Amino acid sequence: MVDLLKKGAFFIAIAGIIGIFLFFTRDDSVEESQTEFDAVTSSLDTAAEQGDDTEQQEMEVIVDIKGAVTKPGVYEMESESRVNDVIQTAGGFTEDADQTQVNLAQKVQDEMILIIPKEGEETSGGDNGGSESEKVKINHATQAEMESLNGIGPSKAETIIQYREEHGLFQTEEDLLEISGIGEKTLENFRDDIQIP
Repeated sequence: MVDLLKKGAFFIAIAGIIGIFLFFTRDDSVEESQTEFDAVTSSLDTAAEQGDDTEQQEMEVIVDIKGAVTKPGVYEMESESRVNDVIQTAGGFTEDADQTQVNLAQKVQDEMILIIPKEGEETSGGDNGGSESEKVKINHATQAEMESLNGIGPSKAETIIQYREEHGLFQTEEDLLEISGIGEKTLENFRDDIQIP
């Protein structure tokens, strides 16, 4: 009987030691899990902040505006901005600006150059026909500039601008053939007068 009690007490003591061991081990693992969780949460927060920064950068474009505005220069604009927004940021038109040659509703694009002409000036063309500076930059041209091209009237100019806004910048002259109403013959009429990009 005494032996049985000794054996029972021995097993109870062993079970107690194991129980205490498991209790303390479980607390340590909970603390470790909490520490790991905090580390993961912290790194996710950091990644989210970096993502916000990248997204912010993608939502901004740089526009160079020249000519008949109060404060010509390079401006950082939101990607959804219009030409009118850039002009207002640059202090508005000067008194001698020819506003009829500017498409105020056109969306801005990164690296865009806006040249606001004075009254009596033309934004493209000229008699030395076709030097790089005189060519119509098809990726940034206004409606009036487009209409100055041989074979391009108001509706085709509008179609080109709409296509550009929906599909992005033109990479080659041949991209213009994707536009309804412009075929090889029409393109040949003004190929030497345009610049891409």
